[in-house]
Amino acid sequence: MEIYNYIIKLKKLIHGFVENKINELIRYKRAIATRYAWSYIGTFYLWGGDDPSGFDCSGFVIEILKSVGLLEPHKDMTSENLFKRFEKYQVKSPYEGCLVFFANSKGKITHVEYCIDKFHTIGASGGTSKTLTIKDAIRDNAFVKIRPLVSNRKIFAFVDPFKSILP
Repeated sequence: MEIYNYIIKLKKLIHGFVENKINELIRYKRAIATRYAWSYIGTFYLWGGDDPSGFDCSGFVIEILKSVGLLEPHKDMTSENLFKRFEKYQVKSPYEGCLVFFANSKGKITHVEYCIDKFHTIGASGGTSKTLTIKDAIRDNAFVKIRPLVSNRKIFAFVDPFKSILP
């Protein structure tokens, strides 16, 4: 019986240690992703863009998630597909590292941004399907920028993609 109790205590100790290390890893990756997102402030919005020469909303978020290993290197998705990928990690309130998805009046997901805290997001915004060149982006005032989370935009959901690290 003594050995059994020892094994139970050891399992709890190991579980606590592993859980601590995973949470430490998540905090580290979240901080790296946020720092990386900040580095793209001012980058032009380009429809279908997925690299530093120009991003659309999902291309920007995908670049951030790839940088910390949360998406495969050659993964490309729309904002709607990004939501489907991380849907099971929905949270009620935003915080650093969450993704916020916006919907149109019909409830279709049309936009995604990265939360830098519970009040602000960074995202590639201002453009449309007609924003195909840097000249178009300048005309449309379309680039990666910080915006307050509260706005007239319809928030569809918040998800925490970093929870996908948990076993």
